[in-house]
Formats: sequence, structure tokens, C-alpha cells
Amino acid sequence: MENANENKPQGPAIGIINQYIKDLSLEIPHAPEIFKKIDSEPKIKIDVNINAKEVEGNIYNVELTFRIDGDVKEEKFFILEMTYGGLVSLNVPQEHKEPVLMVEVPHLLFPYARQAITNVLFNGGLPPLMLNPIDFVAMYNAKHQAARAEKQ
Repeated sequence: MENANENKPQGPAIGIINQYIKDLSLEIPHAPEIFKKIDSEPKIKIDVNINAKEVEGNIYNVELTFRIDGDVKEEKFFILEMTYGGLVSLNVPQEHKEPVLMVEVPHLLFPYARQAITNVLFNGGLPPLMLNPIDFVAMYNAKHQAARAEKQ
């Protein structure tokens, strides 16, 4: 009789091996003059992208790429660009790998990326910015809907 545990993956489903800032840039192109013009909340635009690729075996690299633009009175206040990565091991069935890499792993990495962004902006002399949680499920679904629409 076959042991039922032989077919189940061994170990945790997701293991974080390492997290890192791959690339980071903060520009305040009109400093210091722009600081005199701040009399209201800056207009903030945030773009987030997710990339995942296999490194070897069950080891994957997942990167969250952020671009945050802040404008004051139609003038560029700041531009922050950051790629935050995580090296992870996956122990999940093949059919679950893509959603785990594009939803679950970004969900685990996001709080640390958000903290890094907040610290960089604060240390750059900018007003505090707390990024709201990101709906990675909606991002994943939108990407698949766009891909389906493109094929039709």
C-alpha cells in the first residue's frame, strides 16, 4: 500500500530565501526651490509591475517594480523608482506556481518594499507617504483578461 504522504510536497509551500533592493532612484529635480511651493498634498501617481522567473529547480526570483511620481502645482516634485526582489523556493503543484509567484509572493514582499519606499522618501526630505495595500489578485486577473482580449 502506497503511503498517502508520498504524493504531497514536503516542506513549506513558499520559502523566502532572501529579499533585496535591486535598483533604487530618488530624484527631486527642482530642489530646493520646489519645497517653497508645497502648500497642499502632492498629486501622487503609482505604477507597480511584477516579474517572476525561474532561477533553478524550484527557486524563483520575483521582482516588484515601483515608479512613484509626485507633482506639486503641475511641476515635478519627485520621482522614485525601485525594484524590490525576493528569491523564493516554491513547493507547490505546477498549476499553482504562476498565481503563487504573481500574487502570494508579492503579497509577502510588499510590506518590506513599502517600508523601504517610505524610508527613502522620508530621508530625502519629502512628506510622509504610506502606500495602501495592493490588490495583487486584481492585478493578476487584469493581466490575464488583457492577454485573452489581445488573443481575440
